[in-house]
Amino acid sequence: MAYDVTRWTSFFVAEAGAAAALSGLLFVAVSINLDHILAFAWLPGRAGETIVILVNVLLVATLCLVPGQSRVALGIEITVVALVAWLTPMIIQRRSRGKDDPDVERRWRHLRALTTQLATLPFIVAGVSLVACRGGGLYWTVPGVLLAFATAVFGAWILLVEIVR
Repeated sequence: MAYDVTRWTSFFVAEAGAAAALSGLLFVAVSINLDHILAFAWLPGRAGETIVILVNVLLVATLCLVPGQSRVALGIEITVVALVAWLTPMIIQRRSRGKDDPDVERRWRHLRALTTQLATLPFIVAGVSLVACRGGGLYWTVPGVLLAFATAVFGAWILLVEIVR
């Protein structure tokens, strides 16, 4: 079952819908608070990271719903998408180091890096595992989705509520 995507259709339909809805809500939240977000040099990057994390879930779920593709092809697709989703926040965070809010403690910056990595790395493992046909396969997408949604909700909260306090 871990390597047979046809048995996961309901899961990926649900996750694609949830990721699309959350991505849309995030765009609304960003547009509502755009002036506040642009007032802080590090917040546009935070918004970008949050969107990337949600779009990663959307893309992986969509790829898993494409009928007739081989396990290896799907594994490669998931790995490539997840690598981009892992690398993009890392680049954003690296570039924003000098722009970080001086009031933000170092541990919060580390927590930000950790949560974005935890939200994307399970997808990389899932893709590699599908190609190798061992190690858990699609089961790795479950913690990936849960961690991605938790990370995105936390990021959205900052973008929507915390910046106007």
